[in-house]
Amino acid sequence: MAESESPISQEEVSSQHHSNSEEQCKADGSSTAPEPETKGLSAAQQDVLERCLHALTHAKNDSHILAALLLITRLCPANQLDRETLHRVFEAVGFNLPARLLVTAIRGSEGSGLPPEELLSLGTALLAALSTDLDMATHPQLLSTIPLLLGLLENGIADSQKQTQHNSASQTNNSEESCPNGNSTSCDTDTEHNTGEDVPESSLGEGVDGVQPPASKLDEALAADCYQVLSTVCSLPRGPDQLLSRGAVPALCRAVLKKQTLSHEKGLPLLAHLLSSNIRERVWSKHQSELLSLLATISQNFSQAPNQDRLDLCSSVPQFLPPPTAEPLTKELQDSVSSLWASLRPLVQGKLSIDHLGPVLVLSACLLDLCGWEPTGSPKFCCLLVNRACVEVRMLLEEPPGTQLSAQQQNTLTACYRIMEAAMEQACTQGSNPSPAQPETAIAGLSLQQSRQVLGVLEEAFSAVIYYLQQVDSSSYDDPFLFATFRSLCAWLAEETSCLKEEVTALLPFLIGYAKHHLQKGKDKGLADWMSKLSVSDCSQTGTWSGENALRYLLPALCHLSAEEGPRKVLLSLDTPALLVHFLNRGWEVLRTQSGKTVKRDPSLETACSALLNFAVTEPDRVRTDSCFASLETMLSEALPVLIHKTRLLVLAANCCTLGLMIGRLKSASKGPVESGSGPRRFFSCALRFLLGALQPGEKGGQARLSPVWEPYWDEVSELWRLGLQALGGCVNAQPWITALAREDGWLQNTLSLLESSSSLPDPHSQHALEEALCAFAHQCPLCRQDIRKSTKRDGRSSLHGMKELKD
Repeated sequence: MAESESPISQEEVSSQHHSNSEEQCKADGSSTAPEPETKGLSAAQQDVLERCLHALTHAKNDSHILAALLLITRLCPANQLDRETLHRVFEAVGFNLPARLLVTAIRGSEGSGLPPEELLSLGTALLAALSTDLDMATHPQLLSTIPLLLGLLENGIADSQKQTQHNSASQTNNSEESCPNGNSTSCDTDTEHNTGEDVPESSLGEGVDGVQPPASKLDEALAADCYQVLSTVCSLPRGPDQLLSRGAVPALCRAVLKKQTLSHEKGLPLLAHLLSSNIRERVWSKHQSELLSLLATISQNFSQAPNQDRLDLCSSVPQFLPPPTAEPLTKELQDSVSSLWASLRPLVQGKLSIDHLGPVLVLSACLLDLCGWEPTGSPKFCCLLVNRACVEVRMLLEEPPGTQLSAQQQNTLTACYRIMEAAMEQACTQGSNPSPAQPETAIAGLSLQQSRQVLGVLEEAFSAVIYYLQQVDSSSYDDPFLFATFRSLCAWLAEETSCLKEEVTALLPFLIGYAKHHLQKGKDKGLADWMSKLSVSDCSQTGTWSGENALRYLLPALCHLSAEEGPRKVLLSLDTPALLVHFLNRGWEVLRTQSGKTVKRDPSLETACSALLNFAVTEPDRVRTDSCFASLETMLSEALPVLIHKTRLLVLAANCCTLGLMIGRLKSASKGPVESGSGPRRFFSCALRFLLGALQPGEKGGQARLSPVWEPYWDEVSELWRLGLQALGGCVNAQPWITALAREDGWLQNTLSLLESSSSLPDPHSQHALEEALCAFAHQCPLCRQDIRKSTKRDGRSSLHGMKELKD
């Protein structure tokens, strides 16, 4: 066949298909070595395929290529071609031809001689076939066609005449730079074949950015080929990122909203995959507007669907909800959530099969995570929702030991846990503070009786959780569902400490052993991946799981349990103080690397200090003999000098200061002088400076004021400050050398000056704590006693004159 620079016509391709190419296949195929058989082909078909592949490989222009390809596609569908055959097609054609076919069709070039639909059909079919090989799906040239495919799926195509009118102006002005073959005539499919060349950036880039096909419906086969390419790319490790960067999310959203071909059948599942992947948060931050419009449509369709269809839709809706954030909710999102709740309430209130109840509870939990209880419904409905979740937990967890839970049951239970967690705080705090300043509970209008009912069903459900955890052995510690169950119980124990005491105490060996296991193991990617795929996800932990997280969830419960004698004895037998010290040491290693704006407060470290403080107060003999407390003292002497200069960490500094002083009061007196720069001297010097910084003189001899640095945190640290002063008095009695340090560093004089210049302290409790510390100094040190007497004998009505014990 002679080469031609003119456009290929339909007749030419057809005639070449039936004559020239078959002849070339017959002529050239005889010298071709036999290749592995392609699946599903007879020997005769395989022979013809080999001849066509040979002709394709030796084609001299696009006309030859098109004819050979038409024969191959009619002979053997793409999904029947083996990997080696696909590679041979790719080596002969490359991605250059299918991309140019798309660009030519979208521009509506009259010179092509073929209808745009046929060009697009062949181009997308080629891309779909090549994308079935994962190596080819990652090729940069295939990825570069994604915007073209998205444009087709979003806007469809028009007939040749409309396309010509739409693009005539741009073709006239830009024909030279836009034609792949460099001619000034319009682009055609009969250009010289050059295997392996990239699609020229001018044509491909303009086709991506500048060409917007007129809206019309795509042929289903063509749309299916487009979605085949996108779905294959999405399944790759970096596929979601590739699609996000090429505008897939807004294009697919608009395709669904326009009801384009296969947008519901294939576009929505593809979007769901993207929104369930590790790019979920980035997708929502970048394309919130389009996704909220899509969610509004989904919620509208959900509300209009019959009840049976609505039940089936419950499992897909959560994928299109945004991740929970601390940012204010938009009105559009609130409206969609309210609409979903309105349609969901009849389902929760109705009689549901086991298969349907799970998705309903999962969707309910997702909506609670997103917007809380406010849009959920009446208090009666909220109580019903909690009751259904608790009953489901009991039904599934109270099975005999050894019963295996399916993946669907585990997902349902995880949703139930989140509903229970959302309810427990409201029920546990209801009526505990009738102050008008107390914010209204999230379950608006929940009566005391309803609150007690909720607490009752929660207690029964967590009794089932404890029963389930009692059956677990250490071989299952890495099971992700076990972590979800563990976390839920910890959330309950953080709020409710008066129920199920005996059962909880008996479970402590498991709870501590589980936390130790994960702390020692470190990061667990499998658990992080499982959490990221949950329909109900924990936004604070998803993708950032570390071995410390299990202990972090348990810490509030340990803080409560270490204050009670029975559980505390069990915790001591499990060497819990050493576990907490290890956790603090690791946290300090992280904090010491932070500075400036990178410093982040970690409440878990503060809670760990509180639990250790309980041991220091109630178990003096254990503190004196356990080596972990000596290690803790070393860490505190290193940390406190740094923490007192980090304002954001003032609460942690207060915890460390008070904890160190409580341990210090149990130490015996030093036999020799305490050297300057030693750990104990450095700690006490910083502790004195820190305690002094809380108050400053009042104006004109009035009441002493909180310092500006301490004032924002006073509600959290006031008790620690007072306990620290009392512990300081105990340290002075146990280690009298501290009195000399207090005089040398100016603590005593500055404290007396503060009291002399102030009529009173902010509250009587603070005044009593400071008086107790000063009495200890006066008792142990004659020089300190002399300084205090001088101050109390001066004229005036200072706060010193209210400290009667100092006058004795």
